[in-house]
Amino acid sequence: MTISYLKTTFLLAALTALFMGMGYLLGGQAGMFIALLVSLGMNIFSWWNSDKMVLRMQHAEPVDEQSAPELHALVRQLAQNAGIPMPKVYIIHTDQPNAFATGRDPQHGAVAVTTGILRLLNREELAGVLAHELAHIKHRDTLIMTITATIAGAISMLANFALFFGGRDRNNPLGFIGTLLMMILAPMAAMLVQMAISRTREYAADREGAEIAGNPVWLARALEKIEAHARGIPNPYAEAHPETAHLFIVNPLTGQGMDNLFSTHPNTENRIAALLELAREMGVRDSSAEAPRQAPAASTSPWQQPGGQAGAGREDDTPRGPWG
Repeated sequence: MTISYLKTTFLLAALTALFMGMGYLLGGQAGMFIALLVSLGMNIFSWWNSDKMVLRMQHAEPVDEQSAPELHALVRQLAQNAGIPMPKVYIIHTDQPNAFATGRDPQHGAVAVTTGILRLLNREELAGVLAHELAHIKHRDTLIMTITATIAGAISMLANFALFFGGRDRNNPLGFIGTLLMMILAPMAAMLVQMAISRTREYAADREGAEIAGNPVWLARALEKIEAHARGIPNPYAEAHPETAHLFIVNPLTGQGMDNLFSTHPNTENRIAALLELAREMGVRDSSAEAPRQAPAASTSPWQQPGGQAGAGREDDTPRGPWG
């Protein structure tokens, strides 16, 4: 976890240095600070209202202990394991299996899961996914990504400033060609750093979430299933708002073939390998009979079929969610 934070700090420092250098060369100190203040104001507004905006974009519907008691109980238990307040719980009506977390801090956290993921995963696997999302809330990843977006936005504004006004003066050491290249390359570099930070936080949330749930294998199995199914099932809400793609546990837009510079998510195979290695370190085993630490009793499982045992009547006898 320490290495992850060091990497995130280094990337944020690199992004800040890029902004400061570009601002000074193109707009001088005055232009640099004007761009920063405008971008900061825009992002503070977005951060303060991020949970409401994102949930509205995804058509997420709130659920409580009356409408989804078992799901609510599982989130509550995992939140206790994580040592954070109980977040709000939402369901998104789409067949694509996916989930995300939002909220500016643990006191205003929210987790959203799709009906597709509730149908696809068994209880252990969903516990792994929910624990991953709670890890994002616990470590204020939304705040980190907002700071990143603030600096990246300021860099883009400076690039636009250069487009209309050119360099600071005729003695600009970049010259016309240099200014033009910086206009194009600086926002791209900021985007790459922003994506790298996003990938770093995903790896950190995988590890922390595995510890919250108690077994890394649960999340590894969930990621394998989600990736396989999400590739072929469109998410209309995410497609309409691609800027929210980085929030989801796997890319809701397209499958990624490699852990490359232009991906907001790490490659799923890399994530699974890291989780299985963590499982070996923790000395835990892959057993479908296990349950999350201090989990609710079997009688309250959200995968219990009405009037019978969980999974009864299905070909693979695998427990499934009550929404499918």
